[in-house]
Amino acid sequence: MWMDEDMEKEKTKILVCGATGFIGRNMAEFFASQSDTEVFGVYHHQKPYDVSGITFVRADLRNQEETERVVQGMDVIIQAAATTSGAHDVIHNPHRFVADNVIMNTQLFRAAFEAKVKHVIFFSCSVMYQPSDTPLKETDFDANKEMVKNYFGGGWMKVYSEKMCEFYSRVSTTKFTVIRHSNIYGPHDNYDLQTSHVFGATLAKVMQAEYKVTVWGDGSEERDLLYVGDLADFVDLALKKQETPFGLFNAGLGKSIAIRDLVAKVIKYSGKKLDIVYDTTKPTIKTKLCLDSTKAMEIFGWTPETSLDEGIKKTIAWYRKNVMEK
Repeated sequence: MWMDEDMEKEKTKILVCGATGFIGRNMAEFFASQSDTEVFGVYHHQKPYDVSGITFVRADLRNQEETERVVQGMDVIIQAAATTSGAHDVIHNPHRFVADNVIMNTQLFRAAFEAKVKHVIFFSCSVMYQPSDTPLKETDFDANKEMVKNYFGGGWMKVYSEKMCEFYSRVSTTKFTVIRHSNIYGPHDNYDLQTSHVFGATLAKVMQAEYKVTVWGDGSEERDLLYVGDLADFVDLALKKQETPFGLFNAGLGKSIAIRDLVAKVIKYSGKKLDIVYDTTKPTIKTKLCLDSTKAMEIFGWTPETSLDEGIKKTIAWYRKNVMEK
């Protein structure tokens, strides 16, 4: 019996871990908007939200049985769950980012292997790289060189997790994609000044200020900032185009901006008149880094579509509508 060509294809079941977090929520909403996917979002502490096309399941990914339960029957896992915070905790409580994340990743990758999941996406980051004045390629990471002091624990945790992906790709039929992304920003970011990353903190300070904005440090450190929509496009292309069992890719804008200049841009596009004050007593991590994403362009055809200026405008508009007006 021939199948009718017009019959609906079976939808791809995608499990987004950390679906109530910043990156996870953007991934869940992105794939929920597609007609050929069925999205399941894992949450733990944060309450789920009401978005059409996302089925929420609660699980503690540090628990083996709970992890195995949510992975069953999935075609794709997008691992965006993590214990994370801002510069203050990275400097003063670095252990918080090591143990929980190693346990979560280890449990999840094993469960994916045992359940014969087709493809796993793992969000790494760029903290293992040494500061550089030129864009860094994936091969520029040297395990024999000391990492930036404040990133030592978190950086090696990410490298270990990357190697776990590579290991399971060698002993299973599951594809693994590791994405070393730069600093991500955009809608649904964390705008809590105590725990947010640099962009979220900067935007929140500007939008909440009346007369001045206080910048931690002297503003000389530089960051590569990638709009979250471009990261979602990257994941989509990786799922469609990766042919090898394992792939490790940079994903960044390809240029860095000093924090002082970032603050000035956000103020400009906010339309506000604010003074900038620098508090050098506050903790900062003085590094300069940007990523060379040539490999992703050559293999997937991916390049970031959103300029920093356009991304700032989009995020300010979203913040006004979803944070300030609520």
